[in-house]
Amino acid sequence: MNTYTHFVCAACAALLLSGCEDGRSAPDTAPLADLLTMPAGDNTLGKATHQGDAKYVCPMHPHIVREVPGSCPICGMDLVQKIIDAEHGNTPTVEISNAVINSLGVRTAPARSTTLWRHIETVGRVTYDETRLAHVHPRATGWMETLKLRAEGDPIQRGQPIGELYSEEILSAQVDFLIALDQSGSRIRIDKARNRLRLLGVTEDTISSIQRRRKSLNRVPIVANAGGVVTRLGVRQGMYVTPEMEILTIADLTRIWVMVDVYEHQIDWLRSGARAEIRVPAYPGRVWKGAVEYIYPELDPRSHTLKVRLAFDNRDGLLKAHMFARVVIYGGPKRQVLAVPAEAVIETGRRSSVVRALGDGRFRAMDVTTGMTSNGQVEILSGLAPGDQVVVSGQFLIDSESSLQASFLRMQEANSPAGGHRH
Repeated sequence: MNTYTHFVCAACAALLLSGCEDGRSAPDTAPLADLLTMPAGDNTLGKATHQGDAKYVCPMHPHIVREVPGSCPICGMDLVQKIIDAEHGNTPTVEISNAVINSLGVRTAPARSTTLWRHIETVGRVTYDETRLAHVHPRATGWMETLKLRAEGDPIQRGQPIGELYSEEILSAQVDFLIALDQSGSRIRIDKARNRLRLLGVTEDTISSIQRRRKSLNRVPIVANAGGVVTRLGVRQGMYVTPEMEILTIADLTRIWVMVDVYEHQIDWLRSGARAEIRVPAYPGRVWKGAVEYIYPELDPRSHTLKVRLAFDNRDGLLKAHMFARVVIYGGPKRQVLAVPAEAVIETGRRSSVVRALGDGRFRAMDVTTGMTSNGQVEILSGLAPGDQVVVSGQFLIDSESSLQASFLRMQEANSPAGGHRH
């Protein structure tokens, strides 16, 4: 026995069991085996298709089909009347009475040409602007004799003393500078000794003090080279330090970055300089406006998202590093777009479809090609024309009825002489 015969036997058994559940000796509809073996145009489905015969189906179980009114043997709901019209081939037209349309709450809306605004909604993370990070290193080896900063997060101003360093190398350079001042009238030698002190990180105020007092300093101050907050403190009082050691990192928080991930299908909407907005849970109702600063050149190999960097002013310092932010990136308008309400589109994962209202209670499921989605509207690239009415409420029941009838038609064609016999 081949696969096709197995399928027919199983279907016949299912229909006979359905008839038994209803308390009748035989089902009201023609047995599936008869439908499959009747000549084309001479079976029950063919009559309903070409002559518009009424059928009665369960709204919740579309496979329950009866010739006369009654109730569903599964859920007990009253059967509703429908008329099948297959003039469109494998996408039958389903006709439903006005009473049923009203009871199901079927609503329609037209496909219309409009302007859709491309915008990307995502979540980002606030971080430091890396172009505004400053690092402090000692220019000579020595010991950090005093330290004025105690913890990370402390605010600091440009030129503010960090601590005092004792260094034999700096002390030796001071002595050479004093000798040049006392024993040489050569401006070149004096400038050379002064420049050596500068290269070792001695400030101009300290050099001027040495020149004025004609006395060297055992401990010279180290000052901040930028203003902001201390994000890393790599030294403690009394530690031995070297030029390779980063003793301080300073972040300027007057401008911050927000890092976001954008899905692959939204990349075309991105451009440098595009407007962006962020909101953070800490300040409800507050909106920060910024722009796309940089679009990274590669996608994340695991998530297939593209990293994008946004820049925002933060002069009031309210935005803190590592905050989460809700982000909107505006990609500009797309004009003259044919669109329908998003609730009208039925997505199955393999296809997108809508139920088109043909008038006089007739409906037909149609495959469409969709584009972008914006503000509750879906772009239709093909499958509809401007002014076509689509169902936005109750379309799932109509689509299931249409799919069921299309399946019966395909089974009929598979068994017809023209269609040949399938295994």
